[in-house]
Amino acid sequence: MQKVGFNTASFKMISPKKLVFTTMLWLTLASAALLFAPQPLLASLSLAELSQNHAHFIGLGLIIGAAYLLTLLLNYFLDEAISYFSDKRSVEVIEEKVKLLDPMERALLREFFLQGQTILTLPEQETAVKSLLQAGILEHLGNQKHYAIQGSTADFKISMRARVHLNRQVLRFPVGDPSPEDMKNLIKARPHFVSNLVAPRKHAA
Repeated sequence: MQKVGFNTASFKMISPKKLVFTTMLWLTLASAALLFAPQPLLASLSLAELSQNHAHFIGLGLIIGAAYLLTLLLNYFLDEAISYFSDKRSVEVIEEKVKLLDPMERALLREFFLQGQTILTLPEQETAVKSLLQAGILEHLGNQKHYAIQGSTADFKISMRARVHLNRQVLRFPVGDPSPEDMKNLIKARPHFVSNLVAPRKHAA
């Protein structure tokens, strides 16, 4: 009884999509075998008469099954192609944006490094935040909060695709250890809203 219950539960776990795929696969294989197997082999299996009398139905089953499997294969390659070109386009947008960062956007990105955090809570309506988000350099992580005065904030991080394009030169960090004067200039250039940021969350990226 336990074995029957296990098999029934396993059958219920099969998704309709997987069930259709398995059915079509077996339909294609069985139809192809009945149509193209040598006659002596079919005769030895007592399938020769079945194959001859119902050849048109078997052929139809082969066409249906093969067409379904071919459609799945084409859809797979189409999805892969769309994903590839979408990723490529996203990288191109990031590369172009990195070349054209304005002082506020660059200062905002520096905050992640100055504060030593991978996640910062930022005001969503700030122009620099929206611009970097639209370009794919920042990722929106949720945790949205609303404030009567400063508006809504949310958690953001630098996207994995953008990280490889952000270096000390791009972010205008001084070469080597920053001098007191360098640190003074970096602090002076920080975004005007940085003092109002919610305390950063110490989560891993």
